[in-house]
Amino acid sequence: MDSIKSWLARSGMGSVLILALIIVVVFPLTMDLFRLNLVGKYLTYAFVAVGLVMLWGYGGVLSLGQGVFFGLGGYMMAMFMKLEASDPETTKIQSTPGIPDFMDWNQITELPLWWEPFRHLPLALLAVLLVPTLLAFIISFAMFRRRVGGVYFAIITQAVCLILTVLIVGQQGYTGGVNGITDLKTILGWDTRTDEAKYILYFLNAGLLIASILLCRWIQLSKLGTLLLAMRDKEDRVRFSGYDVSMFKVFAFCLAAMLSAIGGAMFVLQVGFMSPSLVGIVPSIEMVIFAAVGGRMSLVGAVYGALLVNFGKTYFSESFPDLWLFLMAALFIGVVLAFPNGLAGLYESHVKPRLGKRKQMSAGGDSTPSSDIPPATPLHSGAPHGGKPLARTALPDGVQGTSA
Repeated sequence: MDSIKSWLARSGMGSVLILALIIVVVFPLTMDLFRLNLVGKYLTYAFVAVGLVMLWGYGGVLSLGQGVFFGLGGYMMAMFMKLEASDPETTKIQSTPGIPDFMDWNQITELPLWWEPFRHLPLALLAVLLVPTLLAFIISFAMFRRRVGGVYFAIITQAVCLILTVLIVGQQGYTGGVNGITDLKTILGWDTRTDEAKYILYFLNAGLLIASILLCRWIQLSKLGTLLLAMRDKEDRVRFSGYDVSMFKVFAFCLAAMLSAIGGAMFVLQVGFMSPSLVGIVPSIEMVIFAAVGGRMSLVGAVYGALLVNFGKTYFSESFPDLWLFLMAALFIGVVLAFPNGLAGLYESHVKPRLGKRKQMSAGGDSTPSSDIPPATPLHSGAPHGGKPLARTALPDGVQGTSA
């Protein structure tokens, strides 16, 4: 039992198990389906926060454009579901049956070629993973090979957000425009709006999130994780040691992009639509706040941060509809000022030391002092016995005395 406890503490799996217990057992047993579906939506944002822990907390690279990859993953899944909902029988009242309704409204008479692969679920799932990761690789490789970083890289990612948002809104006939892709109901004929489907999707979402955390934790404990930390703290030293720092940054950025895309795809399954409002600069900054509130060095803390911020947004908007934006701003500022390392830092600085003291006190209370150890004899600076100095003599169990 002690070996299991030490392994859980050393590997950080204890906090992961507690998180899994909360989202897989406690929430489903204590919440109605409506609230549970809201939590499922919040957990899709947690994918982005976990990716930011690896990119920002461990890699030292701040990205303010993770909404791009969240949105791309969502659009890849939404395109498949929209094509399934646009079969000729369902769309027979359109001018051109068999294509999405927003295409018909914009006088497009046939499905674009680049939409065709999304008729097949395996290709759509592959696109969810590969398209955002490929875009992240292109951006990061071009920037990091030229040693563009810091605030300049953050601004570039914001520009990518703006470009993609304008592109989606401007190409209304192909992307749904400002309304996005809506009315998503089924996946392979399975209705995602039923109560049973909502429970299944929630547990699927939670399982994928836990798997993502375990993957990132494995990376943190590997040599790669150590190099990411070294790169964050002493980049030049890592470079002079012979490592290609730029490729480590590319890896961290691509990993964060892939996790964000998975979250976007699960968002579409949970909510049933995808909109360009989730791609822009504002939601991307909110996603960074999730990681900051939870603790940018803690994978589990990032999940709690996403839950806390979104719970606060829902509660404040319901209870104080005129003031909820100000209250959310106060929440952000208060947490950052009071707990610079987030919720995880609060645990490390306040809760964990107290738990350690309690363990020490309980362990010390069980032990009794041994009576066969002789008391220490005080040493005097004088030289008794006719001026002869006293010599130290080692006594049993490390107690020191004197001898003439």
